[in-house]
Amino acid sequence: MNYLNSEKDLLKKEQESLKKLYEDYKGKGLSLNMARGKPSPEQLDLSMHLLDAIPSSDECKAADGIDCRNYGELEGILECRWLFADILQTKPENVFIGGNSSLNMMFDVISCFMTTPIYEDTTPWFNVPDRKFLCPVPGYDRHFGITGYYGFEMIPVPMNEDGPDMDVVEKLVAEDDSIKGIWCVPKYSNPTGITFSDEVVKRFAALKPAAKDFRIMWDNAYAVHDASDTPDTLLNIFDECKKTGNEDLPIAFCSTSKITFSGAGVSAMATSPLNMKVLKERYNYQTIGYDKINMLRHAKFFKNYEGLLAHMEKHKNILAPKFETVVSKLNSELGDTGIAQWTNPNGGYFVSVNVYNGTAKRVVELCNEAGVTLTGAGATYPNGNDPDDSNIRIAPSFPGVDELSAAMDIFCVCAKLAALEKLV
Repeated sequence: MNYLNSEKDLLKKEQESLKKLYEDYKGKGLSLNMARGKPSPEQLDLSMHLLDAIPSSDECKAADGIDCRNYGELEGILECRWLFADILQTKPENVFIGGNSSLNMMFDVISCFMTTPIYEDTTPWFNVPDRKFLCPVPGYDRHFGITGYYGFEMIPVPMNEDGPDMDVVEKLVAEDDSIKGIWCVPKYSNPTGITFSDEVVKRFAALKPAAKDFRIMWDNAYAVHDASDTPDTLLNIFDECKKTGNEDLPIAFCSTSKITFSGAGVSAMATSPLNMKVLKERYNYQTIGYDKINMLRHAKFFKNYEGLLAHMEKHKNILAPKFETVVSKLNSELGDTGIAQWTNPNGGYFVSVNVYNGTAKRVVELCNEAGVTLTGAGATYPNGNDPDDSNIRIAPSFPGVDELSAAMDIFCVCAKLAALEKLV
């Protein structure tokens, strides 16, 4: 039934029927959570042998012989730098290993550039009173939280099916030297799940920003998180930037947070020697070195990049049925209604749904009352301001398939009810 082409009498009958169904769901007292991209217990169980990777003091030495129990090695141990260089498609000498959170490293980068000039002839970003940052939307709420915390005006940039609208990006950065950077999740983007096309990556690499210290925050969080037998591929931005002479533009990040243990993983950053020099000066005062025992555990657990990919195949076997459940429910329950559109990603952790304009907050409210927790409506836009009040991020990873199926039934009913409240 297409709600947009139906008579009001038919819509009213549909509304009454859905209200009864909704009340039945509410009466079940469910508690289902699709709010954040948390790995499920089954995924966490895949890494339990990580805890056995260093059985004795004899096993505590890294490849170059350093004792990982002691101080030192600011940049991280060699084994981890080799591993993350493969993940981020760069050289080990361009990699810096951090703690358990890549988000923490992104915060540190922005914080560093707020107080430290990147070049001798540029000023710290704190001294730019009207500083701005580009934010592809819908996007990752925690990215926006960082630049919001530091007082940036956040400029939304529309996301197309192949990445950010590069016509908009190129025009804005060329004209305004107060624009200091852009947030990107280039593979299986949060929340849309799209991967930047080769053309988009090449256009990023060829940017000519008015601000010499403009930086691309390349959060490649889902670089190895395929959930399909037809995975997306992402062009290497470091190679493309080398071709254009823009080697200082990108700063890439990733972590094992959704690969091993979310609260006890290892993060990494990769960038040019110039950027690294500025950032390492900050880290030199901030820490004597991050947890090398945890780095060594991960290196021994995976052994190499091929071992990591084999591990990710096990994740895929758990996640793929969940993505299939979400998309199947959306197709069967909302496909003919005309009131919603959604993505069907090949990996990552999210499905992005655009419900009927002006109803996203109402859908989230109805779901919450029926026992289904979602990310707040508007979270995928800077300052929580979705101008269409339509985008909702669904995170299918944590619930079991049966729970997820029940949660999606409720979500679809709520999406219909919220639309009908507007249409009737």
